[in-house]
Order: sequence, then structure tokens, then C-alpha cells
Amino acid sequence: MLNENIKALRRSKGLSQQELAVKVNVVRQTVSKWEQGLSVPDSDLLIALSEALETPVSTLLGETVAESETDEIKALSEKLEIINLQLARRKAMHRSALHWLFIAVCVGILAAAAVLAVMNSPYLGWDDCALETAVMGVALHAFEWAFVRLAPFALMAALAGVFLTRKRA
Repeated sequence: MLNENIKALRRSKGLSQQELAVKVNVVRQTVSKWEQGLSVPDSDLLIALSEALETPVSTLLGETVAESETDEIKALSEKLEIINLQLARRKAMHRSALHWLFIAVCVGILAAAAVLAVMNSPYLGWDDCALETAVMGVALHAFEWAFVRLAPFALMAALAGVFLTRKRA
């Protein structure tokens, strides 16, 4: 009778054997043995079981408990609510990470623009007779040329991203 009551109450609360075991601080196999009637919980575990299953000890030891369908639906809706909260938290965390990434891109573009403005194209005065300095000068000039043409678009896109991923009240 105790084994059947534990099983019926656990199922009506929508708990797996593992979840009940965690609540009572035992291993899953212990809950399985209780439900199969191979062992019985001691008095301390019986009290912990009654608290975990939200039922009096007398109900656990008393008459056979019938599983109710409404408890299963309630337990399922509670689990779905928890999943929805977890998904909402994950979505907010991703949005926040993306927001800070866009801010970092804006700061990076502005910092690179400031560095290029302060440097004032120093490669223009280099001696192009040496192959290494000529190649390096061409590479720096190509970077500057591409940066000046593409950075405004990247900055506008990053600013739009900052605006779109901001926290809404």
C-alpha cells in the first residue's frame, strides 16, 4: 500500500523518480525500490517524502491514493511555465550579449578612426626603394582606403544594432 501511494502521489505531482529522489536526498534506485515494495523508507525519509509530495504521512501510510488527472495537467503546466521562463531568460541574455557586441564594434570603429587620424598616413613619407617598406606602405594604404569607405556603413549598422537590441521597458 505504501509503495502504491508513493508511486501514485509522485505521478500526480508530475515528478520523475529522479526528481523525487533529489527532493528527498536519496538516489533514484531507492525511490524505485520503495515503489516496487522491495524496501520502505525510515521515519525521517517518510517525513521528507510527505513534505516533497505535499501530503500528510498518514495519507502515505493510509488508504490507496488514486492518481488524479488534474494534478498531472497542473504539474505539466508548471513545468511548461518553468521552461518558458528559462527560454525568456536565455533570449534576454543573448540580446544583452549582442547589444554589448554592437557597442564594442562601434567603439572599435571609432578607436580605429581616431588612430588613423592621429597617425596621418605616415607611410607616405617612407622610402619606397626598399621592397619591405613599399609592400608595407601599400598594405597600410589599402587598409586605410577600405576603412574610410566601409567604416561609415559598418558604424551605421552597429548603431542600428545597438538601438534594436536595447532593453525595452
